[in-house]
Amino acid sequence: MRLFAVRRYFDRSGALAPAQMCAGLLLAMLGLSACLPSLAFAQGPPGDAGSDRHVAIAARIAGDDSRVRLVLDFGREPDFTLRYLENPDRILVDLPETVFAFADDSVQPRGLISAVRYGTSGEGRARMVFGLASPARLDLVESSEVAGGQLHRVVFDAIAIDRAAFSAQVATSDWTDPARGDDDNSAGDPLSDTLTIVIDAGHGGIDGGAEGPAGSMEKHITLAFAEAFKAALEAEDGIRVAMTRTDDRFLSLSARVRIARAEEADLLVSLHADSIRIKSLRGATVYTLSDKASDAVAQSLADQENSEDGIVGARLENAPEAVAAILVDLARTETRVFSTGLAQQVLNSFEGQVKLINNPLRHAGFRVLQAPDVPSILVEMGYLSNPEDEKLLTDAQWRESTARLLAQSVQNYRKTILAGRQ
Repeated sequence: MRLFAVRRYFDRSGALAPAQMCAGLLLAMLGLSACLPSLAFAQGPPGDAGSDRHVAIAARIAGDDSRVRLVLDFGREPDFTLRYLENPDRILVDLPETVFAFADDSVQPRGLISAVRYGTSGEGRARMVFGLASPARLDLVESSEVAGGQLHRVVFDAIAIDRAAFSAQVATSDWTDPARGDDDNSAGDPLSDTLTIVIDAGHGGIDGGAEGPAGSMEKHITLAFAEAFKAALEAEDGIRVAMTRTDDRFLSLSARVRIARAEEADLLVSLHADSIRIKSLRGATVYTLSDKASDAVAQSLADQENSEDGIVGARLENAPEAVAAILVDLARTETRVFSTGLAQQVLNSFEGQVKLINNPLRHAGFRVLQAPDVPSILVEMGYLSNPEDEKLLTDAQWRESTARLLAQSVQNYRKTILAGRQ
């Protein structure tokens, strides 16, 4: 399942695509394409694979329960088509291949719009999905040039309507997805419904990780849980599983990231059971990547894990440093949305079934999560520094039941992604 247009800026090793493409994208982001015709936005050398890419540079949303306005700024005018769907109610906007470069928090749900998702919907295509809190229609769809022609602005105004009017609108929504043709099940559809997930059992080999009061070693606990998790995932439909390690071997953080990218992972789940100075602290935590830690505990654990080696994420060999940094930020902006969505699914699955610490969704700069184009989470299953957690972490029955809950959260995430593509 190819979730991200931005993934195409990187090869499997993590290296960026040719510098010409990177420079074109950077100029587009800065609105400089008209100043440099030879590097006009989305135009590289003849035959350049990146020649048709669009960039959504900025976005903002405002409104209430009766009307919401969404504004998108592009480097150049995109063609798009609309479709309305029920169960759940949503509006689909189909776009050409697009890099979504705006910040996640610029399109937070508001009023009529209960959710906003975006990503790749097929080869050369992208899609935005507006989840609706109640039936609505787009009363205004307007595009215009702004900033002296440097940007192209698209405005969507959604207004509330009744259920009957919305159902009639859905029935007359004669829209065809250009990536799929008339038949959504066309054999030529480049998308797969299969989710590829890479399970990363933390530590291993000479790196034993944490050790509990009873002598349990983190590297053994994470591998046993990874095996149970793999078995639970393989019982689910539409999921392919790979593991970073299947035995007691040492792997650097960079090697774990490379394995995930080589497998073309749609998700990476890294499993840990650390020790912490606060012996009374116990329960599961789910971490996502952030440059700034959510709290002192998160920072402490990230420092502890990152001390293993000195990776800096994907290698950016073929682009100027400034361009490379911006492209990684673009990719991480997009993957962060998916990572947070998966993390929330995990917590929803664990709620009432697995003990959680206070504020269990946290973030920090874990290097194993730094692949810019692979959504990644780190699941702290419990703390070996706490005797009660250690007993659970070494209990086969707890391990299997918790692994099933984690597998179900991944399946729920998969269904959410598929629903957004319909």
